[in-house]
Amino acid sequence: MTIVITGANRGLGYATASALAADATRTIVLAGRDVASLRAAVQRIESSTGNTSLVPMALDLADLASVRAFAANLRTRNLPPLRTIICNAGISKMTVQERSADGYEVTCAVNHLGHFLLVHLLLDQLQPPARILFVSSGVHDPKQASGPMEAPRYVRAAWLARPEHDPNLPADDEKAGGQAYATSKLCNVLTTYEMARRLAASGLSTPEAPITVNAFAPGLMAGTGLGRDSEGRTRFMWYTVMPLLSRLMGFGTTPAQSSADLAYLATDPTLVDVTGKYFQGREMVESSAESYDRDKAADLWQTSIALCHLQPHESPLVEEPSRVHTA
Repeated sequence: MTIVITGANRGLGYATASALAADATRTIVLAGRDVASLRAAVQRIESSTGNTSLVPMALDLADLASVRAFAANLRTRNLPPLRTIICNAGISKMTVQERSADGYEVTCAVNHLGHFLLVHLLLDQLQPPARILFVSSGVHDPKQASGPMEAPRYVRAAWLARPEHDPNLPADDEKAGGQAYATSKLCNVLTTYEMARRLAASGLSTPEAPITVNAFAPGLMAGTGLGRDSEGRTRFMWYTVMPLLSRLMGFGTTPAQSSADLAYLATDPTLVDVTGKYFQGREMVESSAESYDRDKAADLWQTSIALCHLQPHESPLVEEPSRVHTA
């Protein structure tokens, strides 16, 4: 079987690739922007596990053309059947001013739109029983977005991609950046539930040949690369203070711990037909009240199709070109 993991050169993605590669029957595609870093990750994992079926592949989630190129490239590879897609890569910015190659706010582009397009493009390559996992975060829930964490704010999906159109965008750019990250993680959960519903309704996923879609919250992993774009006091807190407090006070988790949980969700046979669920670690729990909003899920789905310019020939879940107004 083949497993695709985005953001596999560092942090949770790398640790998960390592955990999954312990089984030499698995082919792991390590996807990310920095191919040199991916190759170095492959060498380390091969050395520690003995698994030589590791494939580094270029993928820039902030560039929809790169996502399409990745899917086309994967199709040409002579790899075992694709069974699992782990949408792990993510960024957190202290601003909403940065734009993707396609002109969208970059946190929304990487954390949501890039993965949304990737999964659609790979659907016809997935061979059931198959699994799709979106790595979300507890901060998608306002109840968990305490302290320095901002709560999500979802009004219109189009405004997430182009926040300059939002009349109530926070004036403080760092606050807006934190809000964009939390909202992107809410989008991961909304997409999980909507995709699970649509796969079942379309007949692409059946009890006999399931394609499951679930969301995973790994917990706070202070000191990981998620804070690489932070500065000053925020950077000091993330890389120095929080890891120390986490160890001393026993909160949060580590990439090693969370990767074991994510690998479990990707492979455990008892979960072969579990879909449309949200996991904290290995525990199936309720996500935020907002994440079950069907109207927001539909708005996000249709707007994302339009923003990604998805066409019917690219995805079995796209029936016709979207006419959603995305301004």
